[in-house]
Amino acid sequence: MKCENCTKKECSKKQKNHDPQSMPADVLHSNEEKSEFHKLANAQIFLSDCLACENCITSEEAVRVSQQNQKELFRVLNLNKKCDTSKHKVVAVSVCPQSLPYFAAKFNICVAEAAKRLCGFLRNLGVHYIFDTTIAADFSILESQKEFVQRYRHQHQEPFALPMFASACPGWIQYAERVLSSLVTPYICTAKSPPQIMGSLVKGYFAKQQNLSPDKIFHMIVAPCYDKKLEALQEDFYAPLCSSHNVDCVLTSGEIFQIMEQRKTYLKEVTEVAFDTLFGGIKEGELIQLGGRRSDGYLEHIFKHAAKELFDTDVKEITYKVLKNKDFQEVTLEKDGETVLRFAAAYGFRNIQNMVLKLKKGKCFYHFVEVLACPGGCLNGKGQAQTEDGKSDKALLHQMEEVHAAVPVQLPETSGHVQKLYQEWLEGMDSTWVGETLHTKYSMGKPAAPSFDIKW
Repeated sequence: MKCENCTKKECSKKQKNHDPQSMPADVLHSNEEKSEFHKLANAQIFLSDCLACENCITSEEAVRVSQQNQKELFRVLNLNKKCDTSKHKVVAVSVCPQSLPYFAAKFNICVAEAAKRLCGFLRNLGVHYIFDTTIAADFSILESQKEFVQRYRHQHQEPFALPMFASACPGWIQYAERVLSSLVTPYICTAKSPPQIMGSLVKGYFAKQQNLSPDKIFHMIVAPCYDKKLEALQEDFYAPLCSSHNVDCVLTSGEIFQIMEQRKTYLKEVTEVAFDTLFGGIKEGELIQLGGRRSDGYLEHIFKHAAKELFDTDVKEITYKVLKNKDFQEVTLEKDGETVLRFAAAYGFRNIQNMVLKLKKGKCFYHFVEVLACPGGCLNGKGQAQTEDGKSDKALLHQMEEVHAAVPVQLPETSGHVQKLYQEWLEGMDSTWVGETLHTKYSMGKPAAPSFDIKW
């Protein structure tokens, strides 16, 4: 059977059934292990969740993705209860800010309360440290801002300077690298995604602060989408010097909710616990967000920064112009009757495909495009905003958008913790270490010819 998004080859991922003959041996073995959480479903990437088709996931990757599930978390937690301390791990969980509105909406509480009660729930499970990945998003946005200004200033000297595509969405990056390749990858911002940076922070800076070997830390991320699982397998998440992945497991918000249901936990009754910081012994203060209606706000932050840096213009409010649909919107800055900045938000693969076709024809006139694979943005990730039949839960999404909008906004530039880390961890904002730690490179192969015929 062919993948519905593919025009040329059979998709190895279309295996919704659990036929033992079609499952790898190590997955079969893990399924035979019983625990109090044996009823929880294994994590898998199904065809309906596939964003970057063209046979993009290998059988080895499929196995490793399937192993990122609740059982893996409890395997580590249960080992910590045993006498053999050589197998004990420090369990650290990093929570994406887009996951918090999901728990707030599910339990009819505000995001700040949901964050504290989620921390309390994870602590009760045996997790030692719980972090907010907003600090990693701060780094990603600040580096994206600098890169955009540099690209803009060199657009007439460098052939692939503009448009610059955002790099935070793993579904988009997967599609760009494995299907579009050299047609698009030179235009993608090199700043790492927040989970990638958070992995380096936890197993680099934090491990050093705590005098821990990185391989003694089990680092898990709670995220709104399944694509973060595949992202965690990338080379950028692996530290060869200590033979350790920066992220050991990714669970979606929905998978965490499954654990709550299994344990019959009502989040409102859990004791509140504040987020930990990377600095040890200090708890996070008031919960903040970075702006952006349905994402970390890359478009808004880069637009305002570029307006000030390039044209000495302070932009207080951003006005979006809806184009073909609500997931394809435009923002412009005019100066002396000329449009000097033209940004776009393209959410969902139909809009992404149209953007890529324009680029191929030389008709993409945007300076920056915030690209997100999920229609509706990160809050609508398939790991938290779907009904049982696999469709988008519009009522839940509306609730999430409302509670998310009520969270106070803080600019990345004003974060004292980020400025401290630039100096203590990265040896300054313009050091070589910044480029090695906060930036990445993309594969530059030839694009797959049939990919432009895909109907989204």
